Amino acid sequence: MAWRAVRLVLLAGAAALASGSQGDREPVYRDCVLRCEERNCSGGALKHFRSSQPIYMSLAGWTCRDDCKYECMWLTVGLYLQEGHKVPQFHGKWPFSRFLFFQEPASAVASFLNGMASLMMLCRYRTSVPASSPMYHTCVAFAWVSLNAWFWSTVFHTRDTDLTEKMDYFCASTVILHSVYLCCVSFLEDDSLYLLKESETKFKLD
Repeated sequence: MAWRAVRLVLLAGAAALASGSQGDREPVYRDCVLRCEERNCSGGALKHFRSSQPIYMSLAGWTCRDDCKYECMWLTVGLYLQEGHKVPQFHGKWPFSRFLFFQEPASAVASFLNGMASLMMLCRYRTSVPASSPMYHTCVAFAWVSLNAWFWSTVFHTRDTDLTEKMDYFCASTVILHSVYLCCVSFLEDDSLYLLKESETKFKLD
């Protein structure tokens, strides 16, 4: 019985994810995207879009369809606000104003600054702590894992794609797993040092 309840909950969650968010389920949004793609994303219109698109946008992977989704998202948000409704989510995310090629500028900058802080602490650690110290290599490895996670977080908030989303979540998970590993190793290291000191003290007394 309990297993059936769990299955129902999982199926309900999967159905909710598959159905999308409130914003992208709106007919006005879907119709806007469809019309925009028909008007701008084929034939001569597509060539004109590509020729007029800034180079940094094309390098970041922004396509005509992505641009249509972005413009139609804000059109839908405007209609929601006019009707006195709250801002809806689109594709599981809140709408953000794009800056240059940054899809989520504030989050991208925050992730970048966190990465820089991690890099600075890594440099200070390597210059202050001898390489022969206990846990040195484990801590350095953790710093590199964290740097990698902040890098992909910056990339993900700069350009949200299936690949960057998976890399962001996967690398964030590795930080959590490595944190658990670091805690366990640190505990065992402290415990072994304590036992070693106890044995040395006992040996001297004997």
